[in-house]
Amino acid sequence: MNSGAEYTKIYRMRSLRKDYDDRTVLHIGSLSVQRGEILAIVGPSGSGKSTLLRLLNFIEPANSGKLYFSGRLIPANPSLATRRKVTTVFQNPQLLNRSVQANVAFGLRLRGGKPTKKQVWRTLERVGITNLAESGTRTLSGGERQRVALARALVLEPEVLLLDEPTANLDPHDVGLIESLISEHHQVHAATIIIVTHNIFQARRLAQRCALLLEGKLIEVAQTETFFQTPRDKRVEAFVNGKMIY
Repeated sequence: MNSGAEYTKIYRMRSLRKDYDDRTVLHIGSLSVQRGEILAIVGPSGSGKSTLLRLLNFIEPANSGKLYFSGRLIPANPSLATRRKVTTVFQNPQLLNRSVQANVAFGLRLRGGKPTKKQVWRTLERVGITNLAESGTRTLSGGERQRVALARALVLEPEVLLLDEPTANLDPHDVGLIESLISEHHQVHAATIIIVTHNIFQARRLAQRCALLLEGKLIEVAQTETFFQTPRDKRVEAFVNGKMIY
């Protein structure tokens, strides 16, 4: 991984705050995401990780603060063109009750494109599920469903790929497959990838930088080996060593 490479910033956050029912669930003083990096966001449940992804995918606006994307301040209602540059794969993906290949083609149709069979088939090959092309999604295992969701995102070739616990509850074989696909997509397309995960080992394997969120606040962000080996904050040290009780 080119952890020392210089990237331009694709996201910049300044005093970004999100409230629900008069309760602040996320307050990021300052955070930048470099174009072309894999950034892992770790932290316990309820720390604000998924909320942060919703802001970065422009699903919800922040209550206050500023979010910049590719150098431009993002308004409360971003343009469709801006939204289409970012794609999210959720922990429990919602798939159409249709064939696998129909699901992969769906995103392209939704964005006004006319998917070709070659285009869809090439993506199915990438994720290793050509044998399931005609299968209905209700017959799939958890790992297969996650690969379909990832294929549906990859076929769009987004500038930014957001992954929310992409391997939660999967067996080690499927975890390895999904991680290989993430790494391959990053290397081939130089995509910016932000992954939210409870799995600190996964964060260490995949990411160039890691960040810890606790109670909605950014505790530390650093190059991966620094984050794990010589963190500045004692809470990061406790978290990565499994000593934090939450």
